[in-house]
Amino acid sequence: MPKGQPTTVPDDGLTTRQRRNRPLLMVHTGIGKGKSTAAFGMALRAWNQGWPIGVFQFVKSAKWKVGEENALKVLGASGEGGTVAWHKMGEGWSWVQRDRQLSNEEAAREGWEQVKRDLAAEAYRLYVLDEFAYPMHWGWVDTGEVIEVLRNRPGTQHVVITGRNAPEELLEAADLVTDMSKVKHPMDAGQKGQRGIEW
Repeated sequence: MPKGQPTTVPDDGLTTRQRRNRPLLMVHTGIGKGKSTAAFGMALRAWNQGWPIGVFQFVKSAKWKVGEENALKVLGASGEGGTVAWHKMGEGWSWVQRDRQLSNEEAAREGWEQVKRDLAAEAYRLYVLDEFAYPMHWGWVDTGEVIEVLRNRPGTQHVVITGRNAPEELLEAADLVTDMSKVKHPMDAGQKGQRGIEW
């Protein structure tokens, strides 16, 4: 097992083991490709550890076929690792017309309320809040409340949030922040997404 060595050790009174097992808030943001993909990679690791996993998709359409969804559901049902619950919130908010915004805002808030209930019940060990940065950025969900709830979540529940334009306050509160930058993308040359790469 890889053993990374921290460059500093805080004077917080925790043992090395206690500090190592502290629940993390992680954020994958930026304009580059791979934010959700990296989060689903974490879900694979969590599945291998036998952890229950809750995936909450906040922006992608309920009709959108995400390759990781099928794979993780099959793994979750296999009985060999952790369980996987997959929740789709809304109907593709990043592509909806403005006249449908209200129902999507309501769906975002309802989705966040479900996450809060699950956190309180300690339903999962890993939460993937996919594209959840958007509802915060758009003001549909209060960033301050999100931070407060996540800061006070019980147990050892890890949370990873993906999406562009993650609010600065969220980045400051997070334990791990990765900003995916774009150097080059096939879309720059007019190529659309393709099977096995984008879905």
